Amino acid sequence: MTLAAVTGRFQPVHAQHLELFAHALAHHDELVVAVTNPDRGARRREATSQHRHTDAANPFTFHQRVRLLTAALAGAGLTATVVPFDLTRPEVWGEYVPLDAQQYVRAYSDWEVEKAAQLRAGGYAVTVLVGDPDAKLDATDIRAAFDDGSWEPLVPAATVPVLRSLL
Repeated sequence: MTLAAVTGRFQPVHAQHLELFAHALAHHDELVVAVTNPDRGARRREATSQHRHTDAANPFTFHQRVRLLTAALAGAGLTATVVPFDLTRPEVWGEYVPLDAQQYVRAYSDWEVEKAAQLRAGGYAVTVLVGDPDAKLDATDIRAAFDDGSWEPLVPAATVPVLRSLL
């Protein structure tokens, strides 16, 4: 049995996350979805990402993101184990995602390249898929659409009822 992992904040989960999950599962038997910034104490400034540590960029708790990911995965017919993954504590990563997992990172910006480097330094094999920045779905835009109610087409349909209950 081979194991794949995808790490991210998933604030909220969207179609490009599901595409990456499906890609990883196409090459492995099992998938772990590792949720970064699982709590406020796990946030830190990153030189390559000016917002990922802010409250505005992290509106959903770990539990809420588990609910969203569970709905999205089920709606897409995918199966995964969802775990917390504190990027600030590499010494415990293997307790949540085994070190023999193949990490998949889609790189749209310097932040994702940096995250891939951190994962490699932590002992993981990492596959980086280069993403087109012009085609990137941006969770910041989805969160902004919460204000005017135009967010529903931007997220997986299976997550809409969960998001409605959270907003």
